[in-house]
Parts: sequence; structure tokens; C-alpha cells
Amino acid sequence: MRNLYDEWAHQYDNDVLVSEKYTAPKLAAETVVSTVANRRGSDDVIGELKTLDAGCGTGLVGVELAALAAKNIDGLDLSPGMLGVARKIGAYDDLVEADLTKPIGKDEGYYDVVTCVGIFTKSHVLSSALNDLIRVVKKGGLVVATVLDSIWVSDGFEAEVRQLGGSGKVKVLGTDWFGYRVASSAGARMVVLEKS
Repeated sequence: MRNLYDEWAHQYDNDVLVSEKYTAPKLAAETVVSTVANRRGSDDVIGELKTLDAGCGTGLVGVELAALAAKNIDGLDLSPGMLGVARKIGAYDDLVEADLTKPIGKDEGYYDVVTCVGIFTKSHVLSSALNDLIRVVKKGGLVVATVLDSIWVSDGFEAEVRQLGGSGKVKVLGTDWFGYRVASSAGARMVVLEKS
């Protein structure tokens, strides 16, 4: 997988964002900002928050967050090639190579917000990884993640989100369907969790 994304890195944005009309990065960033505004009663606090873009790829979410006044953004990705592209955009404070199938190398409650866009798709990262995204978020912090609709039920994401909400670990603020890659009619869920 790392080799595939390393080779694809310089063409990725054109292939996915342009050709496939990939809406997820922009919608995820807008979801973060609107949810933070609703929870905190102000739309100008996003710049104060420490954000992790888990599985940042070429930095598409970072660009969108920065355009909405977010600062203090870190990124993690499996692919050094993708991180190289992300590094050039200047939206991130820190970019680190990391495998999201393993624990994130940050203390519990380190971030205010975690985004995870495009990682919960076919043959990538299991639903159990949501637990570690939640772990690194502060109490009252947000996890905003996209899950490809075709694996939402079959790969256990719906059940995992339901279990997390039922356990009291998080409040489930949303699991709405949206058009993920418009050109290929692919849909996804925008999962929004607030850590309890």
C-alpha cells in the first residue's frame, strides 16, 4: 500500500480531486468548523484548536482547514511520497510517517480535533482504529471521519460507532450520507463524534 501511494503521490490530487470530483476533504473541513462553532457558540475559535489530520495524504484536508482559518495542524500518513506533497502546501506544523493500523504516537487527549478522510475505505484501516482516534482527542473534542458507504455495515463501522456511543465514550453527533466521489457515484458517511 505504501508503494502504491508513493508512486501515485504526484498525480493523486488530479486523479481524485479533479477527475473523481472528490468532495470529502472540503466537506470534512466544513463539518469540523460548523460543529466547533455550534458546540462552542462561536465560529472564530477554530484557529485556537490543535488538529490532527490522520491519513493526511497530499494535504487536501489541511488545505481546506487552513482556508477556514484553522492553524496548528499536524498530519500523519503511511506514504512518504504523499507527505512530501503535503509538506509543500504549508498548511501543516508537523508531518509524520505513521501506520494508522497501529497506535498513534501521541498522549491521550493531545488534540482538540482529529480528522480522518479517505482512510476508512476498502482494504485500508479497520473500524477498531476509531478507538485510537478518540484516545488522542481531549474530552469534548471531535473526531470527524469519512467511511465509504459500501463498507459502512459490512466492515463493522456502523456497529463500532453504535458501540462507542452506547459505551458512553463518545456522543455520536452524526453519521450522515454524502456524495464522496461524485463522478463515480460513490457515497460515504460523515462520522462526527464528540469525546465524553
